[in-house]
Amino acid sequence: MAYAPPAPIEARQAGAWQQPANTERYAAITDNPVRRVSEEPVSTFSVDVDTGSYANVRRMLNEGARPPADAVRAEEFINYFDYGHPAPATREVPFRVTTELAVAPWNSQRQLLMIGIKGYDVPKATLAPANLVFLIDTSGSMDSPDKLPLVKSAVRQLVPNLRSQDRVSMVVYAGSAGLVLPPTPGDRHGEILAALDHLDAGGSTNGGDGIRLAYAMARQAYIANGVNRVILATDGDFNVGTVDQGALETLVGDQRKHGIALSTLGFGSGNYNDAMAEQLADVGDGNHAYIDSLREARKVLVEQMSSTLMTIARDVKVQIEFNPAQVAEYRLIGYENRVLQREDFNNDKVDAGDIGAGHQVTALYEITPASSPAQRVGSLRYGSAPATAKADLGGEIAHLRLRYKLPGQDRSRLIETPVLGSQLVRNPSEPMRFASAVAGFADALRGGSRMDGWSLDAMIRTASSAKGRDQNGERAELLALMELARTQIGPDRDARIGLGQ
Repeated sequence: MAYAPPAPIEARQAGAWQQPANTERYAAITDNPVRRVSEEPVSTFSVDVDTGSYANVRRMLNEGARPPADAVRAEEFINYFDYGHPAPATREVPFRVTTELAVAPWNSQRQLLMIGIKGYDVPKATLAPANLVFLIDTSGSMDSPDKLPLVKSAVRQLVPNLRSQDRVSMVVYAGSAGLVLPPTPGDRHGEILAALDHLDAGGSTNGGDGIRLAYAMARQAYIANGVNRVILATDGDFNVGTVDQGALETLVGDQRKHGIALSTLGFGSGNYNDAMAEQLADVGDGNHAYIDSLREARKVLVEQMSSTLMTIARDVKVQIEFNPAQVAEYRLIGYENRVLQREDFNNDKVDAGDIGAGHQVTALYEITPASSPAQRVGSLRYGSAPATAKADLGGEIAHLRLRYKLPGQDRSRLIETPVLGSQLVRNPSEPMRFASAVAGFADALRGGSRMDGWSLDAMIRTASSAKGRDQNGERAELLALMELARTQIGPDRDARIGLGQ
């Protein structure tokens, strides 16, 4: 589904404005189905710390347009916000895993399980040296205030934080790729800013050649035991050179194996290729963010610099096994393009998401207790395999496993923790209430079919009651976006139909 920004009022009145063709691209998403525990007791997925979907949808809502359903990735909405998950005490085990179990706000006969993973934080002053290559799209499509000028302003905010031990390069690509700044010590702020100032947009987009040159610079300035990363800033409008996404993914994956990660920063509208930007970051062991404002640029490149740049664990996978004696059904909310096969969990050759210093990951499961009349999946006519459930395992409803690799290591480590039925509370914590409202909002934007008709009004009330301390105003902004969505879809009864229709 294509998103089309509204025409300026003055132009529409004059009859002179013509809507440009919209070529934004989003990968198709099919919501995770409800699984019957007696048939499929194990759920496995790779972690995801991307936030690009939320910022991009925020841009659309603020422009008065309905986002296409496939632009909404629930996990990126949920992970945009900080829920205060407790951090580990030491770096020896770089994570702390916590769980919370409560009655689901959209149906009292179901439950919501929140999994929180918090990574060990590293002070900015102690960050390892960074070798950063900015790969900047300067094609003609970037000639817009929300594209190249915003890219330049965004990178300027990072420059004062660069140090003498860091190395910075700058590569541009349009009709051909070019080296604007060879590997330069990070404390030469004037030289870096001067290179930025000389960037102009023009020409078609030879992104493939740009990526190859960027990786060449990254290899030239490679820092052993440091941060080596290409940061791609683009609207994703590749139209000449290597345009096949599969070929680009192969190139990025090969470089990842040699210790060079790739992160992507999306900009602009009209021709934004979200599908490419998000997938390249996944393959490149990086993160994907969408920059719609200087505030977002500061959040991603300055405030979250440690987590954006420094990886503390690689190939992080989550697996949860539900006890069929306690749980009849479950559904993972979001992470559709991160679902793994059960056998992938123990296979250290299977790539998964990375986590940076101080990063947190939040995942939500909707579960239906075995005793609940709200079960949605009928039993099989000929039965299922004999259950091995044990109701007496200390009241366990599930068992959670997390695998990760320390940087530079090829063998994974394992963290395990049980989820107990005794954890169930009727009044969930403030963070869990807010996370549930965020998940509900994402579902409404995708069509509103997964949460038993939970109305947008009810979501707004839940989010408002759980706003808590909102130092950066991000939670208040979510409430404003929910109100914008409500004005677009009319009376609250229509909220159950959703925005993605």
